[in-house]
Amino acid sequence: MKKLISIVFFFFFFGSISAQNIRGKVMNSYTGQPIPEVSILVADSLKTTTASDGSFTLAVHEFPVILKFSATGFETLGLTLRESQKEHLIYLFPESETLSEVVLRSTIIPRDVQSTPASVSIISVEDLERTDETSIVGALNSVAGVYVQQGALNTNKINIRGVGARAQYSSNRLKAYFMGIPLSSGEGETTLDDIDPAVVGQVEIVKGPASGIYGAGLGGVINLYPVENMAIGTKAGSETSFGSFELLRNTVNISHATQKGHFSGTYNNLRTDSFRDNGKYERNSITITGGVSLGETNELSVLAQVTRLKAFIPSSLSKEDFENQPSSAAFAWEAAQGYESYDKGLFGLSYAHEFSKSLSNTTSAYLKFRNGYEPRPFNILEEDRVAVGARTKFSLKNDIFELPSDIGFGGEVYNEWYENSIFENLYEENSGQGSLEGDVLSQNKQDRSYMNVFAQWNLTLSQKTELEAGLNLNSTRYELEDLFEEDQIDQSGEYRFKTVFSPRLGIACSVGQRKNLYAVISHGFSTPTVAETLTPEGLINTRLRPETGINYEMGFKGNFMNNRLYAEVAFYTIQVNNLLVAERVSEDQYIGRNLGKTDHNGVEFLLNHNFELSSKLTVRTFLNGSLNHFRFDDFTDEGNDFSGNKLPAVPNKSIHAGVDISSNSGISLFTSFQHEGAMPLNDENSSFTKSYELVNLKATYAPRLFANWKTEFFAGVNNVFEEQYAASIVPNAVGFGGAAPRYYYPGNPRNYFGGISLEYLF
Repeated sequence: MKKLISIVFFFFFFGSISAQNIRGKVMNSYTGQPIPEVSILVADSLKTTTASDGSFTLAVHEFPVILKFSATGFETLGLTLRESQKEHLIYLFPESETLSEVVLRSTIIPRDVQSTPASVSIISVEDLERTDETSIVGALNSVAGVYVQQGALNTNKINIRGVGARAQYSSNRLKAYFMGIPLSSGEGETTLDDIDPAVVGQVEIVKGPASGIYGAGLGGVINLYPVENMAIGTKAGSETSFGSFELLRNTVNISHATQKGHFSGTYNNLRTDSFRDNGKYERNSITITGGVSLGETNELSVLAQVTRLKAFIPSSLSKEDFENQPSSAAFAWEAAQGYESYDKGLFGLSYAHEFSKSLSNTTSAYLKFRNGYEPRPFNILEEDRVAVGARTKFSLKNDIFELPSDIGFGGEVYNEWYENSIFENLYEENSGQGSLEGDVLSQNKQDRSYMNVFAQWNLTLSQKTELEAGLNLNSTRYELEDLFEEDQIDQSGEYRFKTVFSPRLGIACSVGQRKNLYAVISHGFSTPTVAETLTPEGLINTRLRPETGINYEMGFKGNFMNNRLYAEVAFYTIQVNNLLVAERVSEDQYIGRNLGKTDHNGVEFLLNHNFELSSKLTVRTFLNGSLNHFRFDDFTDEGNDFSGNKLPAVPNKSIHAGVDISSNSGISLFTSFQHEGAMPLNDENSSFTKSYELVNLKATYAPRLFANWKTEFFAGVNNVFEEQYAASIVPNAVGFGGAAPRYYYPGNPRNYFGGISLEYLF
């Protein structure tokens, strides 16, 4: 304190004749992140540059002083300082804060978004922070062509361009990876809701058949990458948020980075009672990521994540209950106090080696497990799953016919061992205490495995034209062992699908500075689940074939208005054959059948615009959406011809828009609007949901209170206008025992949240 008083006294009386130190930090006005290596000039003479955390110290002899701040990718800022203060916060506006410059990691050969002949959407940290951050799934819904049905925090279904829309309770027909480790199970089921937004730094979504890159992914691929602390130093932070329905979320993070490596560890706890009965939810997770340089040509990366979840299930409602008692739970689920719980883990190592400037390799190996227990009204499911796998990729740069080219090739193997036991649920005999485990009904052991061999070739035909060709060979096998002999039905058997060849061909042409046209043809497929391969008699249906599709697409990506406006538009058609239909034959049994063809035709668009309202206010606006024409092309089920009908469980149009306003005082406002059109409830198209609109708001304030501290307060409201809507539906729901079919999962009513985030830089 005495030292501080002395400095203030010295500056006050002798500042005009002695050198004074100006301290400050330079920040990105759009993201609020520090900018390293900013040049600071006085009278056009370089005086200093900012450190890795954006900070600087500059000696001047008198005030006022004119400073000039310049950095690659940012507009130069001239600023007159008339006095010194404890610390100056300087904000630079990006010259081109657009998606076009992001380098994709999802493709076999890394490329920036704009020159990639495919429809790939990016979700950044800033996009995730626009929401209440309770689930990463909510942010996916803002992507054109992606529709997420969120019945509860643990009940989500994702479809991309309508593929996977007819799934009952989970996401399939797509693949998902976290840091290169498959999140999808061996039979294609994908769960993303237990990945907390706090550990995600970027999401890349490849829309449309991507089997040429990843194997069985007819709808597309979702790749998640962790937050990476590349600024040298140590940081520790915590965030607490609270809200309606007893929401409480706590996150603690510590990270450390040196010139040779980086490390990050995050603990997260999320709890809520939900607005619906029997809807309590609690999730705990620990995530560790890191990387270390082992010399100039080697790098080792690591990922470890463990999750514990217990989430009660309110289930779906009939139309009458949805309209009149949306907060209620399905009667049987509430009586049984049904829930799902599991312990889950992901562990992976990745090693990158550079043989030469033209040849490199990255190899990853991983282990994952899931132990689950799920009491349902009709039975109790206990399951154990362990999987191991590896993926290797070589990258080669060379010239072919004197034309620059990149070649990527490699392979992936995956093996999963799965065991399940099903027990009677005697909840009706348990005096209102919920589920009670009874006798064993069945026991099965499954061995699921697949292998992919892939290659991609990028050829630069001219300065304006690039060609991309790729292929994937997939072999998938299921083996089922029936351990339950008392029912006298032996379901044991083995089935191997025929090898699937998935080619891909794309071309990108420059039609102006940072303006590209592209066209692509790609093949995709999805294999049936083990359950779908069983006949009603419990035998393996060897005639069942993978669902296949071909995507034809063309589009435009470009920058305008000095790179302040970024635009995309894509036109596509996907022809799906051997449509896999899950027919419900009992409350807990579905069988698969190949029943026809579907046409997925649509257009998607995206506009991002950044501008300044004044020297102190910056604005980001966005508008994206999709117009869909998804139909059954040839589809007959049990004598009913549904050809020409709309696909159920996917809206005919989606519009997302928003305005973000940021000030250099640390105050920001985020607004978003979402419109979803009506969608059929069943294949007959006899009933439809209503279209709906949602408006969400969030405000943040990041004052500079203490040195080395970053503080942020935030608050927001979701569903501002109290819209009643179906957040998810069960397509083709069937009523049992004379009850009305339960199609609907009601969306949350108006709800509030707020909290505080603290971060300390050591």
